[in-house]
Amino acid sequence: MLYLSQMMGKPVVDANGEKIGTISDLAISTGEVFPRITSLAFQGPGKVPFMISWRKYVDEFDEDGIRLSVESHDIRFSYLQPDEVLLARDLLNRQIVDTQGLKVVRVNDLKLSQSGTQLRLLGAEVGARGILRGLAPWLERAVVAVAKAFGKRVDEQIIAWNYMDLLDRDLSEVQLSVTHKRLDELHPADVADILEQLDPKQRANVFQHLDDAQATEAISEMEDEYQAEFIDELDDARAAGLLGSMDPDDAADIVRDLSYEKAETLLRLMGVEDATEIRQLLGYKDGTAGGMMTPQFVAVHEDTTVGETIEVLRELPEDHPTVHYVYVLNEYDQLTGVLSLRTLVLTDDAKPVGSVMFEDIITATPDETEEDVAADIFKYDLPAMPVVDERGGLLGIVTTDDAWDAIEEDVSGDKVRVNALMVVGIAVAALLFLGLYTLVLFQIIGYSWS
Repeated sequence: MLYLSQMMGKPVVDANGEKIGTISDLAISTGEVFPRITSLAFQGPGKVPFMISWRKYVDEFDEDGIRLSVESHDIRFSYLQPDEVLLARDLLNRQIVDTQGLKVVRVNDLKLSQSGTQLRLLGAEVGARGILRGLAPWLERAVVAVAKAFGKRVDEQIIAWNYMDLLDRDLSEVQLSVTHKRLDELHPADVADILEQLDPKQRANVFQHLDDAQATEAISEMEDEYQAEFIDELDDARAAGLLGSMDPDDAADIVRDLSYEKAETLLRLMGVEDATEIRQLLGYKDGTAGGMMTPQFVAVHEDTTVGETIEVLRELPEDHPTVHYVYVLNEYDQLTGVLSLRTLVLTDDAKPVGSVMFEDIITATPDETEEDVAADIFKYDLPAMPVVDERGGLLGIVTTDDAWDAIEEDVSGDKVRVNALMVVGIAVAALLFLGLYTLVLFQIIGYSWS
């Protein structure tokens, strides 16, 4: 096995053994699972850069250098092709996404595999050995030997090329191999985890490669502390578009954390219907049923037939949230009952829903705390709980997902407080120990306090 760090700066000689330069970089074509080295970049006399075809001219190579198959005057120089990436320039010391481990890492070296006159890229070394090898090969060997003497191992940390995705894609203007598991092919929750590890510039770079649907889902999966910050980093038009395509309750939570000026700008850029729903939710206090509910539900009147209700469901847009229940209203738009999808399927189409609805409904008021609402949802095993006003009008619903989010936030807050107390406790204990130790030491040396 070879490493890029071992080859950099080594001599390039022609067929006669005459040195014509030193290795400055290697290029790969990105269309393979484990891509071949396609071009050799080297510095000639006076540090003039040259590039030649690997297949045409390279005869032998190892960690000591490269021998070409022709004399120097027979070389025809070439240029970097649109589908090629330079290993040192475009990958080495850069951050990449490990799409298997779902984390952001730095490339410390690149591992190569020799097969005859072919050289292939296997993957990136992201561990300490790559750093040590880049400083000096003997330093890597020394550290590994010392660790072994103490019964420890310093293993390589290799990420295979097919699990690598470039963050700074625009630097090379290439499309990575179609065999890659790209960021936009990952689950939105995994993309969110990766985005949270990046700085704002890198985050924006990755984000621009996601379409609006993927971007919306990824933002929804991000931790609350990152969502508003991320939306704030986007240009106003796209930020407004993404918020408008999110569930209103999720969008309202983000808007609530923005500055007033930014929030108003984005709301004005949204569609009237989306902005109205979000403004209504913003009217409720954070941490209440009103603040966590969504206004997206399905409701029909008591005289609507089962068949007509099913048609209403069929006409819902594809992006409508999951329907848990159909809610039934009287002529005054007050909530009077609820229907499960099972009841609808098993009931004669001609029957009015008012005759088959379940009337014993558990509801919440908009000013109830989210903790109380979540507790009731789990106590009664409800997929969703309706939120009603003082006259019984249906305002929205709180889903199980929202309830889980409320519980997780509460647990996370408790953990932070516990951890803070632990740190304070340890610090106090350390100070007491240090004080006691000092007193004992003074006693031993016979220090007089008078």
